Amino acid sequence: QVQLVESGGGLVQAGDALTLSCAASGRSLSNNAMGWLRQAPGKEREFVAGINWNGANTYYADSVKGRFTISRDNAKNTVTLLMNALKPEDTAVYYCAAHSSYGGITILPDLYDLWGQGTQVTVSS
Repeated sequence: QVQLVESGGGLVQAGDALTLSCAASGRSLSNNAMGWLRQAPGKEREFVAGINWNGANTYYADSVKGRFTISRDNAKNTVTLLMNALKPEDTAVYYCAAHSSYGGITILPDLYDLWGQGTQVTVSS
């Protein structure tokens, strides 16, 4: 059984940086698309960033493009989200997710079928 565990969330000020990490266990996800999604209070879960199986391709939501960077280390079975220049509107629970049978970039939240428990990111103004 695959488990995804996020870490690195917290309370920061606007303009600060934060790095989220996701560690997978149970099996290797080196052939699988992975991504970060977030859900703010009262809003639907939204795509933030995605990465293909070998890390060669990435895709970002317009709201985070140029500020966030997703990367992966298949040897360690981890994926990371570096968040720079954080804004109050980035406040949300951030989820690591994977597509269990597809290696290309996945941007639709409903297509991810492996999820972590989420980590809270709060950005104060």
